[in-house]
Amino acid sequence: MKKLALLATALALVSGSAFAADLRVKAVKAPPPPAFDPWDIAFGSAITNDYVFRGITQSNHKPSVSAYFEPRYNVTKDFQLYVGLGGASISFPNRAAAEVDAYGGARLTVGQFAFDVGAWGYLYPGGTCHAGVPTDAAGVPLSAECQLNALVNGNFIKKDLSFFEVYGKVNYTFNDNFSMGGNVYYTPSFLNSGAEGTYASIVGKAIAPSTWFGASGIGMYVSGEFGRQWLGTSDSFYGTALFPNGINYADYNTWNVGIGFTYKVFTLDFRYSDTNLSKGDCNAFTSDFSARGNLTVSSGTFVTPINPSGVGSNWCGAAGIVKLSADLTAMTNLK
Repeated sequence: MKKLALLATALALVSGSAFAADLRVKAVKAPPPPAFDPWDIAFGSAITNDYVFRGITQSNHKPSVSAYFEPRYNVTKDFQLYVGLGGASISFPNRAAAEVDAYGGARLTVGQFAFDVGAWGYLYPGGTCHAGVPTDAAGVPLSAECQLNALVNGNFIKKDLSFFEVYGKVNYTFNDNFSMGGNVYYTPSFLNSGAEGTYASIVGKAIAPSTWFGASGIGMYVSGEFGRQWLGTSDSFYGTALFPNGINYADYNTWNVGIGFTYKVFTLDFRYSDTNLSKGDCNAFTSDFSARGNLTVSSGTFVTPINPSGVGSNWCGAAGIVKLSADLTAMTNLK
């Protein structure tokens, strides 16, 4: 009987295994991949005690506010197209009070490299021509508006200073804490002066380890930039008796270094900025309405070959900049 029982058990096991092998096993469906939404929008605003652009104040060393809006389309996770619109308060010699920026381009990430190419338009509405004379140095007649208005220091400034640049950028991220990059910008007429402009710079950024501030959510970084602005010859509007057809603006170096603190979408940045432009060459380039003369031999002089009037500008000198900004993206911050 024991043998029969064992034999029956064995047969049952074999037949059960064979029957199970014949059954179709229903495959479990993998969960669908998360939907890829290619659209995103970045936007933000800032306030600063001094709007400095490539080492030169755009706000007469006064506070400035700015904002931007940037729709983005992610073709893939590594390739993005974007356009943007921004604005900032300024204080220009032609009395334009606002800068409006319109730009667009493409960003590509390849490994640890990030590339960015595009075009940027700088628009300055509301300007007024100031010259106070009937013709420029080359004898070209000026408009009634240019003749009617004059700056007290004798500088000339056009009604419209709007211009555009094309640019290319590359950035290399070594690790979570350090990156370096380079930028190149080109315009056929900087500030609508008739002078070509090329700007190139190198940038670097070091981010403090997150452990420095524990669970507070605060971050810190140190960053800097060294750049050089090459400038060509203006048109005759800015000419002088020695150079009636236009002045060859002085090329210059500019640099800045600063420390910043981040918390959620906010950044507080403290920065030092400077250039190697003399006050005389700075005046010739900016047509600073606040520039004043200094012609005494004992005190020095601001006369240069392109600045025969002798008035000097502080717009290109050392500046301390404090900026508080908020930057958000719809996909990250508005979900």
